[in-house]
Amino acid sequence: MNIQQIMKQAQKMQKKMEEMQAEAAKEVVEASAGGGMVTVKVNGKQEVVSITIEKSVVDPEDVDMLQDLIVAAVNEGIKKSQEMLQEKMASVTGGMGLNFPGMF
Repeated sequence: MNIQQIMKQAQKMQKKMEEMQAEAAKEVVEASAGGGMVTVKVNGKQEVVSITIEKSVVDPEDVDMLQDLIVAAVNEGIKKSQEMLQEKMASVTGGMGLNFPGMF
């Protein structure tokens, strides 16, 4: 393989990765904590797009529990979003396991 072919392949992969990132940014994953008492939706950019809290979990005497549930749900949502991105990346790279720090 000559250098021009390698460069064309790299450009083709870069374009596919950019398309995948744009597609993933539109996708949303959902995670919850406390048996569904707190639900979080996170997009492919790892941005929290919504949080839903059941009224029954809002207790002014136990704010710590609510805070813990929110943190747990957000962390799970981010984890699911990252897993979704890794799956999409594997489809672009053919499962070569390429990891580009700071890309996502």
